[in-house]
Amino acid sequence: MQIELVRVDDAFHFEAVGMSGVKQHMDAATDIGGHNEGARPMEMLLMGLAGCTAIDVILILQKQKLTIDDFRLKVDGLREKGATPAPFQKIHITYLLKGQLDPDKVKRAIDLSMDKYCSATAQFRPSAEITYSFEIA
Repeated sequence: MQIELVRVDDAFHFEAVGMSGVKQHMDAATDIGGHNEGARPMEMLLMGLAGCTAIDVILILQKQKLTIDDFRLKVDGLREKGATPAPFQKIHITYLLKGQLDPDKVKRAIDLSMDKYCSATAQFRPSAEITYSFEIA
């Protein structure tokens, strides 16, 4: 896997592109000279975690012939305060699903993602406690 990062302006706005060819923008906060033209790098890490587990869970539920009417995730990350670097210490993922879904099957799908399939979870686990909850509407 490879990505390319290109500086877009004279500050901290970057455009990243991976093997998929899809461009993503990153930027720094305005208080350090950024222009708020993209996500922060640490936000991108949480977005990657969310996307990784979301794909797993949806695939598992689809293999069980379950219909998902809506699927959302909220990820809260707590970083080490006053430290440099400031890695994530705790991450909580809230899965928000709609549909006629069996809670036991949803829990099993999430557990499989968290414990077996999600590479992003494996990347974070050595340094961060990852927890989750889910709601079915």
